[in-house]
Amino acid sequence: MARETLSREKVLDAALGFVDTHGVSALSMRKLAAELGVEAMSLYNHVKNKGDLLDGLAARVFESVPLPDPAQPWETRVRRFAEACHLAFTGHPAVLRTLVAAEANPRSPGALRVIDGLLGALLEAGLDEPATVRVYRSLMGLIFGAALAETIGVTGVPADRAEHVDDWFRRMTIPAELPHLSRVLPALVQADCRHDLETQLDLLLTGLRAELAR
Repeated sequence: MARETLSREKVLDAALGFVDTHGVSALSMRKLAAELGVEAMSLYNHVKNKGDLLDGLAARVFESVPLPDPAQPWETRVRRFAEACHLAFTGHPAVLRTLVAAEANPRSPGALRVIDGLLGALLEAGLDEPATVRVYRSLMGLIFGAALAETIGVTGVPADRAEHVDDWFRRMTIPAELPHLSRVLPALVQADCRHDLETQLDLLLTGLRAELAR
């Protein structure tokens, strides 16, 4: 790829593909430049440093979330947003972990439009500003939590572990000593995190409707 064909978007998309395969810890300007077939210094025309690169990756994931139709009812838009966010985050678990660990922020106009769309749906429901912020944070917590739970172990057993965590739990959970964990363990290790998210959304939105009715 010739230098003049580079753009910030191409650099970020190449970096996103790299971390999806190798993880964030393996990412460097040198390795990314090699992926693009350019010198590492040429990347600095498009990203300031690794922090800017990570922010850009977070932004690209947020930007991939489609905005729900503003003509739809507010509750439908909230559900569509949550579903689309979950799909985007589980598709890029390495980037998700940088967001949760506060190592990256989605700093782009496109990412802000996605956030603005969700806030708009909550405001349309009739919430005031402080309540909108509380519900927004609760929703993002549900979405992040479900996506994290679904992607645990997605990269396999870490290099410094000999056993997958699910296998360790099965081996260590002795019914006589841990009766409650033993009882729910089969359901725990086979949980459908997408279904769990839908259930939690139902509970949150049911409570929100009741609060608005009061």
